[in-house]
Amino acid sequence: MEIAEQLKIIKRGIDEMIGEEDLVKKLKKSKEEGKALKVKLGLDPTAPDIHLGHTVVLQKLKQFQDLGHEIILLIGDFTGRIGDPTGKSKARTQLTEEEVKENARTYEEQIFKILDPKKTKVVFNSQWFGEMSFSDAIQLSSNYTVARMLEREDFSKRYSNNQPISIHEFFYPILQGYDSVAIEADVELGGTDQRFNLLAGRNLQKEYGQEAQAIIMMPLLEGLDGVDKMSKSKGNYIGINEAPSEMFGKAMSMPDELITRYFELLTDISLEELNKIKEGLANGDLHPMKMKKKVAREIINKYYDEDTAHAAQEEFERVFKEGDTPDEIPEVELATSDLEDGKLWIVKLVAATGLVDSNSEARRMIKQGAVSIDDKRYDKMNLDIEVKDGMVIKVGKRRFAKIILK
Repeated sequence: MEIAEQLKIIKRGIDEMIGEEDLVKKLKKSKEEGKALKVKLGLDPTAPDIHLGHTVVLQKLKQFQDLGHEIILLIGDFTGRIGDPTGKSKARTQLTEEEVKENARTYEEQIFKILDPKKTKVVFNSQWFGEMSFSDAIQLSSNYTVARMLEREDFSKRYSNNQPISIHEFFYPILQGYDSVAIEADVELGGTDQRFNLLAGRNLQKEYGQEAQAIIMMPLLEGLDGVDKMSKSKGNYIGINEAPSEMFGKAMSMPDELITRYFELLTDISLEELNKIKEGLANGDLHPMKMKKKVAREIINKYYDEDTAHAAQEEFERVFKEGDTPDEIPEVELATSDLEDGKLWIVKLVAATGLVDSNSEARRMIKQGAVSIDDKRYDKMNLDIEVKDGMVIKVGKRRFAKIILK
């Protein structure tokens, strides 16, 4: 593929690129010599459950992979024990070696839903840091000053507020930067919040006499609320391991303003089709509801298959348009010994289904009238419910659970 065409694909949906001229030179050299570029993504395995927000940068890696370049997933099993201080107002708790290894394993399983494992190289940075002497570490740290470290916004805020900064936290961006030296990366990807760490790699490569890597920063994906970035703690996320019907229902709740952004960052549709969708939504030729269904199908097709995506849409339309109950409902076992005269306080019953995270959320949903038991809505909390085997509890529009007594 011509360099201009490669660049068009590479620049799709990015927030910022540093070293575009360097990248063009690397692409030309790659084409002339028939040698793939080394494209790096560093991952500290601290959060093994991946949602669509995490996949934005993985999508970009897949595009590089489709262009014939080598993808290197650098698992920070060594740096993960330090913890990335980015955006943190206090020092992070260090992970144990066992926690890091388990998180790394589950991360790989999920990442390969997007990337081709046969064309992806996975390396662990303990390979070089585990053999580094203390003298080597001192020499490495001499490439950065305290003043440069305090240019980081999070460090600067903590320093100004007299909050402690541990020396080991200063080492994190230096070590992440050295990862690029160790593998001789041509390109490194990351989110916009990783700017300082990504630049560390570019700077250290120059110090070690290597060609500086190009940096591509991807935007932080807004969650389903359209306000905050996608996050499990905010509840505005779609997990890639969720049931297809749940993924579809969640996608349909996004505000109209996010439709083209989700198409651009989360799907494989062509640039031509993307531009047609943008134009159609802007001039009113395309209905937002129709496009939401399409983007939901595209997302599910990526993590399951086309038939499953269409089935999820059919179930959504049947359940949420016609007020029906889904064919498959998660079952929750309750022990009869936990009941008093066969009854259970409604708050505890709702919380026991796992459809809410706590008793307080159960109270809130009941108060809002968002709880139904066998199609009967409840909005009072001072009730003891007679628990029956097979009863169906619904919370909100699309969360169901069937009670199984044991």
